[in-house]
Amino acid sequence: MTADDGVAVHRPGRPTWPTPAAGSFTGGNEVHLLRGGDALFPQQNQAIDQAQREVWLATYIFNDDSAGQNLVASLQGAAARGVKVRVVVDGFGTKACLSWLREALDRPGIALAVFRPIDRWWRWLQPGQLRRLHQKLCVVDGQQAFVGGINVVDDCIDIHKGALDAPRLDFAVALQGPIVGAVSQAARAIWTRAWLGRDIAEELRVLVRSREPFMRLRRITQRLRMSRQPERPATHSVRALPPVCAAFVLRDNLRQRRTIERAYIVAIRGAQQHVDLITPYFYPGQSFRRALRDAARRGVRVRLLLQGQVDYRIAAFAAQALYAELLGHGVQIFEYTPAYLHAKIAVVDAQWATVGSSNIDPLSLLLNLEANVIVRDAKFAASLAAQFDAAVAVSRAVELRQLGGEGLGGVMRRALVAWGAYVYLRVAGATGRY
Repeated sequence: MTADDGVAVHRPGRPTWPTPAAGSFTGGNEVHLLRGGDALFPQQNQAIDQAQREVWLATYIFNDDSAGQNLVASLQGAAARGVKVRVVVDGFGTKACLSWLREALDRPGIALAVFRPIDRWWRWLQPGQLRRLHQKLCVVDGQQAFVGGINVVDDCIDIHKGALDAPRLDFAVALQGPIVGAVSQAARAIWTRAWLGRDIAEELRVLVRSREPFMRLRRITQRLRMSRQPERPATHSVRALPPVCAAFVLRDNLRQRRTIERAYIVAIRGAQQHVDLITPYFYPGQSFRRALRDAARRGVRVRLLLQGQVDYRIAAFAAQALYAELLGHGVQIFEYTPAYLHAKIAVVDAQWATVGSSNIDPLSLLLNLEANVIVRDAKFAASLAAQFDAAVAVSRAVELRQLGGEGLGGVMRRALVAWGAYVYLRVAGATGRY
């Protein structure tokens, strides 16, 4: 059974983990919006401090600052109590702090895995090195989970620029209920893959001596699999599920290559009132842009909040190349200027909302491992919409007249960006149209 978001509906009575249905829409969840690390880290650390069995953590950046040090202390304390602690970080995002992190987590009960490490120059020559782990996940005892776009780094620190004048804008969600099973499965899978089989070797030895080898082999296989999403557009409603209705969606390079992108497009195509979207890196493909343009043409209010304080000029250049096209079709664009923007959220028609790690650019939609939570709940959507409105109120509106229209210069800029994106994606091994 599938929902109208292109995500399956969980069948009541079936186990949440580790069946493929774990990534489906489920009811009876608790979903709480968290703004910034100042809201996320205390709750996450408290959950780890109270852990009794296991902690799974995945992140792109794990920085050596107050946020990282406090989290390390909680992980060390959990391990000292006999809790199984598993941490996976990206080899590029956490490269500068890996030595510190390895030493800090070199404790009994803690295992640190590095996804695609870059400790030698020739690592860059290996296939797939441009595909990074960009998920931000934490699961405690299979009962609580935290998902979003917030790295383990202080809100007022940038790993390249140092101290910031104002905290970056970012969001995560705290989860309880059936959806936690899907997050747990994903965290286990990515940690096991990054561990390069060392954790599986012991299970294989047990498998040989087991009286039930088939069931053990199945369990090992399931640990390597992330929650699967259906490939076809959804047709059934999720209204029969009890609140809060939510789904955990992934983007990987195996079976779910465009799952998050499809979920966005399906929601935008079905919009009747408004589409509000925040992302710092914006260069969507043709289908995504067409969905935005079509929604604006049929009278839907479409608002995009993009970065005003630029961190990577090439990313800003790519987004700005699309301004004239989108503004010309009625899409409203704002640039967030009070601080750096890192949030990846969207609200559609005050019913559909998403918070996660996925930007709307080729890296997130076609290459990196990403994770979002989709929520079908009016109360949650209203709280996220309020955050969007507050951010827009302090942002700068982009006007078409300021750009001088499309013009030859605009066409050439779009062509240059499109060619650059094409080359980058081919080098990274991505296939298909974008």
